[in-house]
Parts: sequence; structure tokens; C-alpha cells
Amino acid sequence: MLYRKRDVPHGPASATLPRMTRPFRILGVQQIALGGPDKQALAALWVDLFGLPRTGTYRSERENVDEDILRAGAGPLAVEIDLMQPIDPAKKPKVDEPPLNHVGLWVDDLPACVAWLGEQGMRFAPGGIRKGAAGFDVCFLHPRPDAAHPRSGLGVLIELVQAPPEVIGAFDAFAKRA
Repeated sequence: MLYRKRDVPHGPASATLPRMTRPFRILGVQQIALGGPDKQALAALWVDLFGLPRTGTYRSERENVDEDILRAGAGPLAVEIDLMQPIDPAKKPKVDEPPLNHVGLWVDDLPACVAWLGEQGMRFAPGGIRKGAAGFDVCFLHPRPDAAHPRSGLGVLIELVQAPPEVIGAFDAFAKRA
């Protein structure tokens, strides 16, 4: 079921929580980031065997990442597949551990989303909202809670990505037909 900015029921895991109004929508998967000690081994599967086109590269010493950017699908709702290897395997972050490094989600209003989740006790990874590898504003949910932040990605690093107008428009058009 597609939810819009309104009161949304919670599932069984949060049945004790009241209905909440979210000031944002999750529009879909923006990316899947895969890590390994050698991105060429990943490319042998994803590019050579699966045939996904390489659309770019990204390298950041600060983030300890050297990545190839692939695309699955077409149009504004296509999914980015990032093949990552660490620049220095001895340093953190360890972009190759775990091999399924993180999942990125399109969000229609990233600042509102981050503010609201923060109010709900969400733990964020260091760095706050910033430009990501694809040029969109991003913010990461930490995979583990701590004493000050009882909510987290529950073992998964989750990247929230500000959706550009064409993604929001495509989502809205699709949602009207669904």
C-alpha cells in the first residue's frame, strides 16, 4: 500500500504506538551498495554477467571508498548499484564489511524526514545531511542504537536520499495509477 503524508497505521511490531503523521514519504529504492576487497570481482558479476551499464565512478579518501556506479532499470525510478572497495583495507569505514553495505531510499523531503526521525529517537551516522556520491543530499541511519538514541536501522546501514523533482513526479504519476 502506498502511503501519503498523513496518519499512517503501524504494523504489529509497533502496535503499542499511537498513529503518527509523517512529514515525508519514502518513494522507493535509490541504491544498493555492495562492497568487496576488489571491486573488479564484483564487476565480473554485475557488469560482465548481468550486463548492467557502468554510469560513473566515485572516490573519497574521507569515506575510504573507491566505487563504480552502475544502473539497473531506466528512467527516474532506476536503481543505482554501487560496487565498492576500500581505498585502505586497514582503515574505517570498512566499505567491504558487510558485503551488502547499505540500502538507499528516495525521500521526498529529506530535512523534514531527518528532523522527524530524530524526534522519534533515531540514531544517525556521523556527518548529517551532506552531498552524496550521486550529487543528491543524503543522510545515513546508524545500524545500531545507543543509550541516547533507541531507534536505528536494526543492523542495516540505511541511506536516505533527497529525491529530485523528476523522481517525485514519476512516483506520484505511478501512485495515481496504482
